Amino acid sequence: MTDTRGRLARILPPVVVLAVACAIPPLLGDLTFFVQTALAALVVVGLSLFMGYAGQTSLGQGAFVAAGGLTVAVLTTQFGVPSIVALLLAPVVAGVLAAVVGWPLLRLRGHYLAFGTLAVLLILQTVMATVPLFGGGIGIFGIPALAIGPIQVQGQLAYAYLAIAAVTVAMIVAHNLVRSRFGRGMRALAGSESAASASGVAVARTKVAVFVVAGSFAGFAGAVGAFFTPYVSQDTYPPLLSFGYVIMAVVGGLGSLWGGVVGAVAVSVWLQLLSAVSATPGLPPVVGPVLQYAGYGLILVVFLLLVPRGIVPTIAARARTRAAARGGSAPIPVSVGSAGRG
Repeated sequence: MTDTRGRLARILPPVVVLAVACAIPPLLGDLTFFVQTALAALVVVGLSLFMGYAGQTSLGQGAFVAAGGLTVAVLTTQFGVPSIVALLLAPVVAGVLAAVVGWPLLRLRGHYLAFGTLAVLLILQTVMATVPLFGGGIGIFGIPALAIGPIQVQGQLAYAYLAIAAVTVAMIVAHNLVRSRFGRGMRALAGSESAASASGVAVARTKVAVFVVAGSFAGFAGAVGAFFTPYVSQDTYPPLLSFGYVIMAVVGGLGSLWGGVVGAVAVSVWLQLLSAVSATPGLPPVVGPVLQYAGYGLILVVFLLLVPRGIVPTIAARARTRAAARGGSAPIPVSVGSAGRG
């Protein structure tokens, strides 16, 4: 009976969250913000694996979002590849890019690795701005609607549900990965790479593998975003967007897959509120960009000072403390990676 209750307590909250997420889109008029937030959550779930569980750092996750978007744009507009094939190839291309750049880059550590990943994004932006095949500074227009055989995915509502499905699949994959033997080795990296290596963990291959998974998640997000827009250019993937992914992961809680989702929603809502403030009549146009940069900085500083572990790990820890004080035990399904950092 106790096992049944525990299993139900673990399964019910995610099911409720999924049901609420599916119920929201029909209630909204414009779903642009919803889709963008869901796709950001998809990227941050992968980034949480890489930063929170494997203990690495990346400031250039937008490079793999761009790789996914470019794959869709180039294959569908330049080569006539069916849109569903382009969608499925996008995470593969992003994953291959992550493997190619990750093998040398992941020999670096700390801020050297962070700036190395940022350099990948800047190089990709330069390629998009100069090579005609990739937009040549103008961008790629006219990306066709996503089609699965004779069925076309049209309208914002369909893309909203596609984004929800993508985040759901990513969470399941990431959860199983963390709980696997590979996941135990991955978590060991966050503590000490030397100790992990001494325990038999293939450090280099493990870091690259996690980087590839995170890159593939980002690539799929970029592909869906390209179909949704439907336009890509070097300005679609600014460095500030990559910084935002890191802030979302920190705010939600590194070492928690649900932290990636919660952080993406919290930071996106915060920036949307600032955007609404900047649109107040009478304010100069420069207020918008200033508030966006200030908003990122403010929320990061506040959370690092007041909630350094992030939203989800902090709530989970308090719930466990209260349960222990009552003499009971409370399964906390939101913190899948309690063994990770933070």
